[in-house]
Amino acid sequence: MKLGIVGLPNVGKSTLFNSLTKGGAESANYPFCTIDPNVGIVPVPDYRLNRLDEMYNAEKVTPAVIEFVDIAGLVKGASKGEGLGNKFLSHIREVDAIVHVVRCFEDENIVHVNGSVDPIRDIETINLELIFSDIEIIERRIQKTQKAAKADKSLKNELLILERLKKELENGKCARSIDFNDEEKEFISSLNLLTYKPVIYAANVTEDDLVNNGQNNDYVKKVLEYAKNEGSEVFVICAKIEEEIAELNEEEKKLFLEDLGIKDTGLERLISASYKLLGLISYLTAGPKEVRAWTIVKGTKAPQAAGKIHSDFERGFIRAEVVSFDDLMSCGSYSAAKEKGLVRLEGKDYIVQDGDIILFRFNV
Repeated sequence: MKLGIVGLPNVGKSTLFNSLTKGGAESANYPFCTIDPNVGIVPVPDYRLNRLDEMYNAEKVTPAVIEFVDIAGLVKGASKGEGLGNKFLSHIREVDAIVHVVRCFEDENIVHVNGSVDPIRDIETINLELIFSDIEIIERRIQKTQKAAKADKSLKNELLILERLKKELENGKCARSIDFNDEEKEFISSLNLLTYKPVIYAANVTEDDLVNNGQNNDYVKKVLEYAKNEGSEVFVICAKIEEEIAELNEEEKKLFLEDLGIKDTGLERLISASYKLLGLISYLTAGPKEVRAWTIVKGTKAPQAAGKIHSDFERGFIRAEVVSFDDLMSCGSYSAAKEKGLVRLEGKDYIVQDGDIILFRFNV
């Protein structure tokens, strides 16, 4: 999974990136401090891996990972080349989802590129630039399809979708906010539009607001309402606190969070929001050699899940031996779970569940 972190200059974007990845991206109080995207690979925290490691004493533990891309701050006019312009937009095109950092705090010592704090205005500034970029793509596609449709009448429906999409974009609507049927969605996905990418809004607040999850922050309330209307996720974060947490070891981190009255780190909340938004789950493989988490889309059947490990596993799939994590832990060992009949044999139509521990049988 690849997440692009975006936001106007000085909203806390690079500070957040640093804290999530310990990547050391330059963070300073002036626009365009981040010119080339910084990239950080982060393991997905999963307590189940630790428990399985204790059980199997594995030689190796391999968590799922997320790639974060810190994309340069942009300003109004980016789609026309202002600021870093199209270079910024091309980096967004490569990610699975966008983490949009929005400033929801007042601080006279940190300049705002537009002179005042207004999260909805900031969101719409970025959305507008992405819309302009998408309109250009749609216009080129319409011209190409119009020519091809003269010889191939089956493209007429495609042309209608493109023209409807262009009209909605010109009205300021993001592609992800437009209602499409399943067939249309498949076509829209193939266009790789910036405004069709799923979005998670990171509402960056002060330490005081973080403790109650921004419930008393009017800026956060506006972001929650905005996200609800377009089906996006929101998580509240204090980038400065995350920066402090990133410097602590696990024991210190736990105590620090307890002192603040916070259960999870920003990274954990972001990963949870990302998995929910993208419809992802993890299944596990476990043994003395390796304990590992594998990320798949919810609804994936056993052969395709096996293909995540190796294409041969999918091609020669015979069956899957499956036990749920909770059942395995309650029994204390795989053999005990098997004796109690909790290890199931599943075939090609089995839909893999989050937390399944699977041993695939295959033959090629």
